[in-house]
Amino acid sequence: MDNIRQLIFGFFFCLLVTLSLSACNKAQSTNPEPEPKPELGEVKAEATKAVKAAENLDKKKGEKEEQKVELEKPLPKDAFTTVNWVDLMPKEDLDAILNPPSYVTDIEDGSEEDQVVGRLKNNSVPASDDRYQQALVSKRVVPEMDGRAIRIPGFVVPLEFDDDQTITQFFLVPFFGACIHVPPPPPNQIILVDYPKGLILEALYDPFWVSGVLKTSLTENDVAISAYSLKMHYYEAYTDHL
Repeated sequence: MDNIRQLIFGFFFCLLVTLSLSACNKAQSTNPEPEPKPELGEVKAEATKAVKAAENLDKKKGEKEEQKVELEKPLPKDAFTTVNWVDLMPKEDLDAILNPPSYVTDIEDGSEEDQVVGRLKNNSVPASDDRYQQALVSKRVVPEMDGRAIRIPGFVVPLEFDDDQTITQFFLVPFFGACIHVPPPPPNQIILVDYPKGLILEALYDPFWVSGVLKTSLTENDVAISAYSLKMHYYEAYTDHL
């Protein structure tokens, strides 16, 4: 009997030890020992890297801002080449305008047909075959003019302005009244001008010299169509001297 008791006691003792060891192992696996803390020198090194990275980022940002300001800085006035409006028109269009057909040249001065609308109405030649009519509405540009710094005279047709009547965007056209009192000139004879600083115009019949960088860029709105755009750097009242 004692032997049986000893066997039973030994069995339960082994079972208790096994369960205890299993619980200890589970606790160790779910609650691992904390990793050793980094040394103070390592913390300082990482902080130094972070500071330098932030400084480099600020430096690059500052360089980009400087480049942006430099790009927006106006060019010197002697950098702009004076051009004429015909320089913006392809040779084929210019030749067609300078050599109009007989239905234009044979019209009597002062007659109804002498009006632009009358000329278009009485033209019996299909527009698709009429180089003169095509030139009157041509959107063709001179590719070599793209990106050039130019100075050109013209009249202002306001498009955008503030409450003080300061004009920030306008069409520049070669003759007074274009797009307002008379039909617009060909799109390649109209320049869309942006000038965020604003231009104050006393009268629409005052011509200006306008200096800026020209782009071959098509713009269409309710007023007219322009085949060129220009970022204006300078403007001045028109005088005959170049």
